[in-house]
Amino acid sequence: MRIPAHSVCTAIRDDIVAGVYERGSRLTEELLARRYGVSRVPVREALRTLEAEGFVVTRRHAGACVAEPTEQEAADLLEMRMLLEPLGASRAAQRRTDAHLKVLRGLVRLGQERARRGNSEDLRSLGGWFHETLAQASGSPALTSMLTQLRHKIAWMYAVEAPVDPGQSWAEHGAIVDAVARGDSERARAVTTLHTERSTAAHRLRFGGEGRANGVRNSQHAVNMSGLRH
Repeated sequence: MRIPAHSVCTAIRDDIVAGVYERGSRLTEELLARRYGVSRVPVREALRTLEAEGFVVTRRHAGACVAEPTEQEAADLLEMRMLLEPLGASRAAQRRTDAHLKVLRGLVRLGQERARRGNSEDLRSLGGWFHETLAQASGSPALTSMLTQLRHKIAWMYAVEAPVDPGQSWAEHGAIVDAVARGDSERARAVTTLHTERSTAAHRLRFGGEGRANGVRNSQHAVNMSGLRH
């Protein structure tokens, strides 16, 4: 059975974000095909997609390599997120469905519960699901795609400090959902702007870490394609 290129793309992107491949390291089709247990055809397609997304660059005499973003490029991503996330929340207030609202409210309840228990790993995952669902509720596939790419690239370039008061962060999530539920697009935009500004302050660049032997380290997840996210 032919493995879809988008599944291979997800696997490579996840490993780049996780730091399995260091910045500037070569990504040969042969190595990647062997690593993920696929042919070179889906690898080639995946590399083209990742180049369009900015994770990979093609260099003369070297071929595909992991991109090496500058500090300015990294800073631009945070600024773009600060503009687009409030826009997404504003659109969600106008276009969300009852299903979106149900999921958002459920995530806020879980987040507030985990915040009281102090489980930071659960909170990180729940926060990601919350913002992904909020973007989907905007009813704009283009905006949702852009925000998804931003989240991936920001997670690659930045480490995020756990908030001193996670309860406050989830109270802000709750206020966003309340505004979305009321259809108040201006309130949704304003609360999301405040929330995004607060969270941006907790981001620290990952640049400057020690290099890894051969540019590759052990992956933190299995490479079984049937278990990849789509």
